[in-house]
Amino acid sequence: MKDAKMDNAQIFKALADRSRLRILRMLNIRPLCVCEIREILGLATSTVSQHLALLRHAGFIYDIKDNKWVDYHLNRQSNDTMVHSLLQVILSNALDDDIYKKDAAEVRTVDRNALCRL
Repeated sequence: MKDAKMDNAQIFKALADRSRLRILRMLNIRPLCVCEIREILGLATSTVSQHLALLRHAGFIYDIKDNKWVDYHLNRQSNDTMVHSLLQVILSNALDDDIYKKDAAEVRTVDRNALCRL
């Protein structure tokens, strides 16, 4: 979760990238592993991992080990009022556009068993 010393600049830095906003919107549908996120975004695994690290450090997401996968979850229960409020805005329909709709459709069909080779 988020450090007590987290400042607002770090929180906003985590949101200052469209791919990270897309990740948050995807995790609103269901938890995903790196391979699934990589497939949907079309980015390198290392890039996705960096995005996830920024979002986790800011308190927007958390991860849980699930057998051979690490699942990333939206932190809906954040105690940080700034993070909680910003998540409400990010997840609202006000930000809907074609890319988020496309991502949502892919989240519902992406199959980690076919993608991830551990």
